[in-house]
Amino acid sequence: MLPATQALEPARAPVVVAIPPTPLPGTIPRPPAALAATVERLGRGFDGIVGIAVRDVQAGWYISFNGQGYFPQQSVSKLWVALTVFDAIDRRRMSLSDTVRIERKDLVVFHQPLRAKVGPNGYDASVSELLLAAMTTSDNLANDSLLRTVGGPGAVRAFLDRAQLDGIRFGPGERLLQAGTAGLPWRQSYAEGNAFFVARAALPFAVRRAALDKYLADPIDGAQPEKVALALARLRKGDLLSPESTQRLLTLMASSRTGPQRMRAGSGPGWAFAHKTGTGQELGGEATGYNDIGLMTSPDGRTYALAVMIKSTRQPIPVRQRLMANVARAVVAQDMNGPRAVPRGY
Repeated sequence: MLPATQALEPARAPVVVAIPPTPLPGTIPRPPAALAATVERLGRGFDGIVGIAVRDVQAGWYISFNGQGYFPQQSVSKLWVALTVFDAIDRRRMSLSDTVRIERKDLVVFHQPLRAKVGPNGYDASVSELLLAAMTTSDNLANDSLLRTVGGPGAVRAFLDRAQLDGIRFGPGERLLQAGTAGLPWRQSYAEGNAFFVARAALPFAVRRAALDKYLADPIDGAQPEKVALALARLRKGDLLSPESTQRLLTLMASSRTGPQRMRAGSGPGWAFAHKTGTGQELGGEATGYNDIGLMTSPDGRTYALAVMIKSTRQPIPVRQRLMANVARAVVAQDMNGPRAVPRGY
């Protein structure tokens, strides 16, 4: 187990984040028309249900395509767990060096590399190590261990309410969320080996279809892309956490190794990129909850908050990735070539 101070250090040098000032009242400019047209074209041209939101963190304008519906977050919701943990650290209710005991009974489903360390006698991980695993590799076991330690889903929802982050729901945790989406009641035995996949495959297709349709119609972990982009902007401006915790979380997001062909593929040379991906279950060729949300900062320091969330589609992975990368490319092109309309004070 890495010491707390070492576990938060990524393999490459951390991104130094300068918190931008708050726009002056009444000075928010209109969004760039060319970028708005491109976002709409990309959204309408995609064969599936997608929501897109782009927000200029400094200037305050935003662009949205289908951005007010609720889209399944899947692992995007790990960001809200991390925010709640860092908030608890700021309130001196937790520390990065605190130890979390993980036992076999805590195992979850899907991506959880941490399970390899959980032997018969369990494993002791620091909060710092769990944050690193959850935010950079999207480890489900690390995230659920943090969730349990910080007080469960109720604590995350309380943080969202306290921070006035509306339009963002938080689900019941990885095990109940994934079992319910598949049409299964959760059993801890599903966390061992391939038991979950066997049980899911044994369900009648109609049962799985009904469960997935119910989830998509009103996702328990749903979020509005517009509000996700706003939350990212507030994080970037330092509105949600202390300066130290803000920097630590943004550094973790910048060190993420997931989804390299999603929005990151459209980021320009010299741009900083910090994000969180999410990927849901598939059924009969239909992919759900395929997401990327993040912050892009230009070489001269202008930051944009982006959210591209696909509720459902039958398009293959390269097509989904291309959509996300193209949204990022459009933002880069606008920043390089379009009028800035920067308000006074910048």
